[in-house]
Amino acid sequence: MGFLDSLFNNKKVDYKQLVKDGAVIVDVRSPQEYASGHITGSINIPLTKISTQVDALKERYPVIITCCASGNRSGMALGSLNKAGIEAYNGGSWNSLNKKINAV
Repeated sequence: MGFLDSLFNNKKVDYKQLVKDGAVIVDVRSPQEYASGHITGSINIPLTKISTQVDALKERYPVIITCCASGNRSGMALGSLNKAGIEAYNGGSWNSLNKKINAV
């Protein structure tokens, strides 16, 4: 693990395996952004609404991967989910995450 990885607590995460194991992808972009393109099977909960959905998410999904346009909003959502005791990962941008989970 490099210096920056340890500084920002970045770990190599196998997103493809997490999805195979039942993780849900929560896209925290606006409904309009989500409608313009998203990962098949993901659910859309805008960042502004994530705090009101924490209990329902915790009850329904054991593992959550967040994504957005760039990774910033999904990082904020990650903080809220982790604070609630949910195992969650920041998948970054939805385009990048889509490539990682659909790589052959």
